[in-house]
Amino acid sequence: MGTTIFAEMSALAVTTGAVNLGQGFPDVDGPREIAEAAAAAIREGRGNQYPPGAGIPELRQAIAAHQKRFYGFDLDPDSQVLVTVGATEAVAFEPYYDSYAASLAMAGATRVPVTLRPPDFRPDLDALRAAITPRTRMILLNSPHNPTGVVFTPDELARVAELACEHDLLVVSDEVYEHMVFDGAHLPIASLPGMAGRTVTISSAAKTFSFTGWKVGWVTGSPEIVTAVRTVKQFLTYVSSGPFQYAIAQALALPDSYYASVAGDLRPKRDFFCDGLAAVGFEVYRPAGTFFITTDVRPLGYADGMQFCRDLPQRAGVVAIPSLVFYDNVAAAQSQVRFAFCKKQEVLAEALARLEAVRPAGR
Repeated sequence: MGTTIFAEMSALAVTTGAVNLGQGFPDVDGPREIAEAAAAAIREGRGNQYPPGAGIPELRQAIAAHQKRFYGFDLDPDSQVLVTVGATEAVAFEPYYDSYAASLAMAGATRVPVTLRPPDFRPDLDALRAAITPRTRMILLNSPHNPTGVVFTPDELARVAELACEHDLLVVSDEVYEHMVFDGAHLPIASLPGMAGRTVTISSAAKTFSFTGWKVGWVTGSPEIVTAVRTVKQFLTYVSSGPFQYAIAQALALPDSYYASVAGDLRPKRDFFCDGLAAVGFEVYRPAGTFFITTDVRPLGYADGMQFCRDLPQRAGVVAIPSLVFYDNVAAAQSQVRFAFCKKQEVLAEALARLEAVRPAGR
């Protein structure tokens, strides 16, 4: 359902000339020197033919160095790192990124979501414990969380880790927004006691470096886990993004000032857009991470977020996404709407000006 709605909203943006704050991609490219590195790799014939199935050595080494630099992990780039076609190929709390459901279905797994609820969207860890049965094999974790923007606390992650160890479960941890944390700090669950050997950590270059079209992601974990993922990958995509792998290897070595700028540039945009949405009349749930803002449209006179999003392009010239597409329990998000704020300041200002059209009378 999610993919269909994204396509519908994007089409509405085109036909109505609306400001598209639906899909989560920046409206500016990443560092020019990294784009030039990709172009140079193409010109020089590096990666134009099949790269190694596990990813080029330079990128695997750069990923291992990134994990050591930021989190203290010691990874063997040959046996504990695998390059993937973005983070999507590499992937049970809900709401969830919409590819999870399809991936689980294709694997023949049964999805048992544990719902995150407003206003704070904190994980209900008692509900997670209650959801675990003798048939449970895996916990799927996403922090910083899309679409809510929640960043799990060290205590919350520790309790998830305890459950995983107690029940001998694998944890798949989606950490693609790891460098987009505004409040608190990102903590990889693989760093907690007992978790290194049972965690599949997923990340990607798309969000950190603003090159979403390059589709360069990675998986890290124990040699046994990475071998299992590689066994499946070789019959799906085999390889991808050859020249871009060289560029991302260079990007991962960018200085600390670049990484600090990722969240530093987004934080004022978050605050500007949250404040603007609240002034219009939305109930706003301020995110601690990612580049998404979840809102509730009931103060605007709508009970149905889906209908609101379908009306919004014509009524105000703005596109958003109904949050219910990220839920199994759609009643928990019936009136919620997600906006992406990873846009230029002037685009966000224009969107807020247009959203004045939905301000309730008398406000």
